[in-house]
Amino acid sequence: MRTAVVRIDVDPAGELDADRLTQGMAALRDGAGSIGAEVLDADLAGRPAHRREVQVLVATDDPDATVDAAVRLCAKAFGTEPVAGVTTFVSRGTDDDAHGVLAGFGITGEIEREPGADGVDIVSVTLPESELARVPESRIHTALEASLNCEVRIRIR
Repeated sequence: MRTAVVRIDVDPAGELDADRLTQGMAALRDGAGSIGAEVLDADLAGRPAHRREVQVLVATDDPDATVDAAVRLCAKAFGTEPVAGVTTFVSRGTDDDAHGVLAGFGITGEIEREPGADGVDIVSVTLPESELARVPESRIHTALEASLNCEVRIRIR
């Protein structure tokens, strides 16, 4: 399971005052547990009116459902019509992260990890040849290396 960082503009109209933003953040923190989330601290009142974005961290296998749940939670907490922003993922260099990167491309593959001679892991990813006709190997390779921070070798079956 990967940890999603869900960004949500809780005041798109820029109409909430400082007290209401503070109350909303407190309500959001209180309700975050209902979706297994953690809310990162943010001084919303100190931000420009049209940049009041919260970041919610949630371990998930279903990012779309997680975004929907976080938006509903923000709507309840702030009494607004929040807008979902970009969702990214925390990467810890695990095999789950590798599977998540592949899933982002709509691909499944086999992951094998072994220690390298220099102390850096080597991750071998076996992919179906048919998938590489759809997604360039270089894109997959770059995304995996960035997420895992180790040597990646792609094998084709």
